[in-house]
Amino acid sequence: MQLTELKKGDRGTILRIQADPELRNRLHSFGIIPGEELEVKGCSLARQTMEIDVDGTLIALRKEEAEKIEVEKEAPGANS
Repeated sequence: MQLTELKKGDRGTILRIQADPELRNRLHSFGIIPGEELEVKGCSLARQTMEIDVDGTLIALRKEEAEKIEVEKEAPGANS
């Protein structure tokens, strides 16, 4: 599933990033890499941007960027 399908409070694990090398490198510099866990902290009203927490770092992503990140949603009630 795409990162954009998660809602505020949802947690997941990054599976892959399907982006051009420039964007992929930029996301990697923020710690957005396969295997990392994340939590969605919020979304704009029109869902054009979303804020995620990756390893304690809050990152704002545009919808176009978040659509390129494939995640596996954590099951409700699962502890990490």
